[in-house]
Amino acid sequence: MNIQFSEQKLSEVNELISHYPDGKQKSALIPLLHIAQQEFGGWLDVPVMDYVAEILHILPIEVYEVATFYSMFNTKPVGTYVFEVCRTGPCMLNGSDQIIEYIKEKLSIKEGETTADGLFTLKPAECLGACGYAPMMQLGKHYREHLTKEKVDKIIDECRKNTAALNN
Repeated sequence: MNIQFSEQKLSEVNELISHYPDGKQKSALIPLLHIAQQEFGGWLDVPVMDYVAEILHILPIEVYEVATFYSMFNTKPVGTYVFEVCRTGPCMLNGSDQIIEYIKEKLSIKEGETTADGLFTLKPAECLGACGYAPMMQLGKHYREHLTKEKVDKIIDECRKNTAALNN
């Protein structure tokens, strides 16, 4: 399989890299990984990470270290909707463990798994920086706050309706 950015994305990548001095292109790694994840199906497999390393003229291990350290990067396929539920102190004290258990039961998946229809992935996350809105989760670029079982049901229904609307 030939991994390559579209012409438009490659232009965006080159523009991004140009913001850093020669020899310091590694500084573009995190934003470049975001672009790669978006461009190549929502996750970063080894050939994609190798491609990023090649573009930045760094060792593949340098890319793997970053991609596996940060929870915003997926190193295996994920669903259309990724429920990143915060499970650190304030969220846990406000019921995130129960929310995670409810999602697991409701969608018949375990942490890190994707539903059979490919729609949902449950991905517990470390602090997402919204402690005052606990329990909460990130869904794409949006936070969903003060979660309850009822709110989770509405979010799941909303995602299914959005998918149905896109498929019609």
